[in-house]
Order: sequence, then structure tokens, then C-alpha cells
Amino acid sequence: MAWFRNLNKLSPSKPPLRSTNPHPFLPSTTPFTFLLSHFSSQPISDASASAEALSRPPGLGPTASGEKPRVVVLGSGWAGCRLMKGLDTSIYDVACVSPRNHMVFTPLLASTCVGTLEFRSVAEPIGRIQPSISREPGSYFFLANCTSVNTDEHSVQCETVTDGSNTLEPWRFKLSYDKLIIALGSQPLTFGIHGVKEHAIFLREVYHAQEIRRKLLLNLMLSDVPGISVEEKRRLLHCVVVGGGPTGVEFSGELSDFIIKDVTQRYSHVKDYIQVTLIEANEILSSFDDRLRHYATKQLTKSGVQLVRGIVKDVKPQSIILNDGSEVPYGLLVWSTGVGPSPFVNSLEVPKSPGGRIGIDEWLRVPAVEDVFAIGDCSGFLESTGKQVLPALAQVAERQGKYLAALLNKIGKEGGGRAGSGKNLELGDPFVYKHLGSMATIGRYKALVDLRQSKEAKGISMAGFLSWFVWRSAYLTRVISWRNRFYVAVNWATTFIFGRDISRI
Repeated sequence: MAWFRNLNKLSPSKPPLRSTNPHPFLPSTTPFTFLLSHFSSQPISDASASAEALSRPPGLGPTASGEKPRVVVLGSGWAGCRLMKGLDTSIYDVACVSPRNHMVFTPLLASTCVGTLEFRSVAEPIGRIQPSISREPGSYFFLANCTSVNTDEHSVQCETVTDGSNTLEPWRFKLSYDKLIIALGSQPLTFGIHGVKEHAIFLREVYHAQEIRRKLLLNLMLSDVPGISVEEKRRLLHCVVVGGGPTGVEFSGELSDFIIKDVTQRYSHVKDYIQVTLIEANEILSSFDDRLRHYATKQLTKSGVQLVRGIVKDVKPQSIILNDGSEVPYGLLVWSTGVGPSPFVNSLEVPKSPGGRIGIDEWLRVPAVEDVFAIGDCSGFLESTGKQVLPALAQVAERQGKYLAALLNKIGKEGGGRAGSGKNLELGDPFVYKHLGSMATIGRYKALVDLRQSKEAKGISMAGFLSWFVWRSAYLTRVISWRNRFYVAVNWATTFIFGRDISRI
């Protein structure tokens, strides 16, 4: 290591940059000049830096003539990430605003709740999806929420995400855009039922899966403690899933597999008390073929999942009340009853499609404003287009993101990338969605594959072990990066050989 010590002696020493400024987000003069030069296209002198910073909010100003047009993407879900992946960064700078710095591969999220997969296997960092965010000087990722949109000024107001009330105050800033893409997704529907947000756990984010896993394992360990009554033991080990769509059914199947293969071996003292109940107001998997629905019902029942038809009227800390007055105690409650627009989407003063989504035309533009597009679960075709609102599915969002990336690249190459410069351009073919089918796993190495384009159309539909193999193969190839594909394949192999990981971390 002598060469390293000699190199260290030759390196010029630099005094540490310490700020004596009482404002925690306003560094001293020299670093602040660098900060503003990083966020603005106009140079700022040292003398006026602090005073000017206090008089106006910081942020990224309008792009100058020598800079690339800026595309601001709100959200990091399927639609936003597919768009960023397809954007030509030689034409545009990209700025992404999202409260999470990764994309969640939602079809495999249920598998992480019981240890079939590790959490990192379903999370793809934004910097890997669009590398320019990490290395290009004009592209950024901001861990923040968008609080308002000013379409007249072509800007958005944002507020940084914090870890709670005991951390730093949120930092507010403004971003100017040439093109704005709203891809904010949706939020779980609670239908105004009392107690859902307080006591139920949703299954849409990685932290939801982590919470479910910790709660499940905690209840398993608590139920084994001496002195726990049989009634309390049954309540702790009663897992209730509300919602019979693909997410609810897949989670119920994963949970039943976990009970059959792992709980019976490692928690043998309480194996006879654990139970899974799936509550649905109508038929489970209503979008699937009738034959597949009956097959799923039969297999779930055979796996020990109790299917209950009913409507939840109230959610209490340890039980739920159904519409017939019956009370169902639970130790773990997972809520998966569909999605709807978020409060931010509802607050936007733009035309809305049926269901309250942001209204768009055939080219995914928001017609009421200029240079604004909306894709994914937060958007829907206006009635004037004559098209039906597309379902809130990952494949819809991904297809819209891919289409819009190609459209923006075309606009940029024709000189329409700047704000207000693409009014008279020919946009080409409108967006057309073609459904590729639906798949769902139901546990015990069985799955459903429905390749019909609609519920009324004819096509291939199958169930069983072959469908399970198709389901796994399809989703393994759809995982975005080779890194995560490797993780998923290794996790599946490890679980098959050694069983699921039941560590409560």
C-alpha cells in the first residue's frame, strides 16, 4: 500500500466545506452558487446568490435555447418507467418526480409476502431503467410528490418525501417542463368503509408486502406462546383477504402454499389453527372464462381457502362486519378491492373520463392543456373519443408508455420538443390497445391462462400445471432487467429446494 500513501501525500488537501448558514437548505456562498448553477440555466453571482435564493423558490427553470427540451415524468409505475426507458435522451432531458426510486413488478409482489421471492427481486431502480438520470447533467430523479401543476407557466410544484415527523421539514421546489407526463397511477378503493385505512393492509407497494410478511410471522410466533387461549389463537392465525380479483386470488394461493409446505413443518404446534378466508361480493376472477373461474374455486377450496360471498360493512381492530351482520375475527387483513383516482388526480382541473380519471384523446394528450400527456391508471379516454376507458392493468400502462415514448421521439426529431412548438405537427397513428390475455396463479403449482381478447371473444384458455409453467415463464421474461431475472430464478430454485424463508427481519 506504499503507492497509495505516496499518492495521498501528493494529493492537495482541501478544507471541508462547512456551512454556518442558519437555513438548513441554503448552503454558504460557494456551494450555493454551484447548486443554483446546477438547477438553473442562468449564471448567478456569488454576491446575489443567497438574497435571490430567499426571494424565490429553487428549482429547474425553463430550458434555454442551447439545452435539450425537458420531459418531466410524474410517477415511477409501469407507464412512467416504460416511457422513460423508451425516450431518446439524445433529444430530451428527463426529470422524474416520484415518492419511490424504483419500479415495482406487481405481478410477483404477492410472492414476496410469504418468502417465495425476496423483496429486491421485484424492485427495479429508476437509474437502471433510464441510465441518463444517473449520468446526464440535465436529467434528474427527485424523491418527491407533485403538489400542483401550473399549465400556463409550464411548471409543477413539488415537495420532497421525508421519513416522518421527526426528520427534516419537506423541501419545496419548482420544475419547468417542455412536456409533462402524468403517470401517477391510482390508489386502492375503500368505498368509504370505516376502519379500512386504519386496520387493513393493501398490496400495491414493497412496503405493503413487508408489512404483511412481518405481521404474518409475528402472529405465527405469538400464537405459540403459553397461555394463549384457543379462541385468540384462531383469531391470530385467521388471514382474511377482501377482494376476489387476480391480486386477492394470487395472494390467497401463495398463502395456502406457505401453510401447506412450510407452516406444517416449522410451526407444527399451531398448524391446525391457521386458516385463510377470501371474501368477494360477486364471483372471483370475474374477467376470466367461466370454466377457469370454476377451476380456481375448486382448487382454492381444496387448498384450504374458505370462500365467502359477502360485502364488508365495517372494519374493527380485530374483526370485520359483513352485510348479513356476521362478524369475522382476523389476525391479518389484506384489502384488494380494486383501484381508483388519487386525491391529486381528483384535484386537477382538467376534463375527466368516466370514473374520474384524467381525460385523454387518442394520442394520450390532455386536450384542455398544451404539452401535457397522461398515461396509466390515472388516465382514461374521454367520451368524445368514442372509446371505452381501458382497465387498470399493467399491460395497458406499459403499452401506453411505449407508444408515448415513440410519439415524443417523433415529435422531438421534427422540432416540436420545445414547449408550445408542436401544435401543427402530424402525430401519426393514434394509440390502439390490444389485450394479450390474463394470467393468475392459484397455488399448488397450478395457474390460469386466458388468452382471449375480451370476455365475450373466443380464444385459448387453460388451467393446471402447464398454465403454471407458462405463467412463470412469461413473468420471468417480463421482469425488466437481467439482474432481477437472475434474482427471481434463484429465489424460485432456492424455495423449491430449501423451502421459504421465514425469518422476521
